[in-house]
Amino acid sequence: MLYFSPTGPIFVSPLVMFFIICAKYLFIVPILILGGYGLSRPRSEWKEMAFFAVPALILTYLLGKISGQFYFDPRPFVTDHFIPLIAHAADNGFPSDHTLLAAGLAAVGLYWNKRMGILLWVLAALIAVARVYVGVHHPIDVIGSAVIALIAVPGWHAFMSAAKPTPKKN
Repeated sequence: MLYFSPTGPIFVSPLVMFFIICAKYLFIVPILILGGYGLSRPRSEWKEMAFFAVPALILTYLLGKISGQFYFDPRPFVTDHFIPLIAHAADNGFPSDHTLLAAGLAAVGLYWNKRMGILLWVLAALIAVARVYVGVHHPIDVIGSAVIALIAVPGWHAFMSAAKPTPKKN
């Protein structure tokens, strides 16, 4: 297969092309799955899901950005002096934004549908592996992203559960 890399056209195996596509575009699929699931639910459930998911994902993103200020991990192609399979800026690799989004969506999805959540975690793992494979992240970047999502989303869930008003008993 012909692939147009950052340095020009090259021939790659179907497996390499699969990882390139996963690294660049697969993050869209979890968005569509969770969004489609939410929109297929009754309006009251959809609204409840949105009021949980949106702040949880914003919190995940903010924690990711804050953690990136405290931990700097140069990208593999910078430290090991090679050209990655996909073009990327030579900035901080921690955390992986693609994996952070996918893991955040997967963590949210588990609260609404266990099977969907597991599927989303499989996709998040595939995205993580692909980002490492194409040379734009170290394993710590993608593992850190999953850990951040696993802290932020359950943390938001606990906060929301504690903030719910309790019905008064007569």
